[in-house]
Amino acid sequence: MKSNLLKYEKELYKNNITLIAGVDEAGRGPLCGPVVAGAVILPVNYKLEGLTDSKQLSEKKREEYFKILQKEAISIGVGIVEAKEIDEINILEASRKAMYIALNNLEVTPQYILSDAMSLDDIDIPSRPIIHGDALSLSIAAASVVAKVTRDHIMYELDKKYPEYNLKKHKGYPTKEHLNLIKKYGIMEEYRVSYKPVRELLEEQDEKSIENMAK
Repeated sequence: MKSNLLKYEKELYKNNITLIAGVDEAGRGPLCGPVVAGAVILPVNYKLEGLTDSKQLSEKKREEYFKILQKEAISIGVGIVEAKEIDEINILEASRKAMYIALNNLEVTPQYILSDAMSLDDIDIPSRPIIHGDALSLSIAAASVVAKVTRDHIMYELDKKYPEYNLKKHKGYPTKEHLNLIKKYGIMEEYRVSYKPVRELLEEQDEKSIENMAK
């Protein structure tokens, strides 16, 4: 484990702040599915070799760390905001809302919050946003793993419902294959219609419908 991953936590320990929640989200970029946030309170001076930003880890490693964190973290909270609400309030506010939900779902109230770049002003707990926090703070790294693994599991369930979209592979991100599949099969209710590729496809379909009606 990088020794500096507890740098921010250790600054707080000096002030007798030991219940520190790291919070992060996963799923800002996908065209479908929810945005998911994780909040994690780790024991003081916690060590978990290799734990870092979930994007830097293999899926196998993320799953492994997820199971360990479920056993060893003081508390874990998860927040989920679905596609329909993402369209209504925008992805930034949906990500922030998911973080608040995750923090409220902690069974232990934190004394302090470290967030991955997100300012969290609507909560009565002091907090600090850290740019690239998932790679700089162990608490945020743990939260990033919880958020990513939880979201992946949701997408696997969606894949069972809609196997033709191959969601288990691309997790809803706008890959070339995914864009081709939505052109072929259309848009499901779990899609974010405010996102440009989805919006453009719907507009294209509307134009075709009007043309067909005019024939």
